[in-house]
Amino acid sequence: MAIKAAQFLMVAGLAAFVVLWRDPSWTVGACLVLLGWSCSRAYYFVFYVVERYVDPSYRFAGLLDFARWLARNRRA
Repeated sequence: MAIKAAQFLMVAGLAAFVVLWRDPSWTVGACLVLLGWSCSRAYYFVFYVVERYVDPSYRFAGLLDFARWLARNRRA
């Protein structure tokens, strides 16, 4: 898991570097920081809501896993 997390951070860091390299400004840097922060908070919120209110007994491995669970339970 730590290697996977490190890979995600490397990809995000490289993408931020390229964007800032092409347009080096404080506005772009601030927007990148806000984008990263808001996406991580949204992802956390999705799992908090799903695990607390949708099905507390099931632990989802990701958004795709949740979509599969949702499709399977809607058919039943």
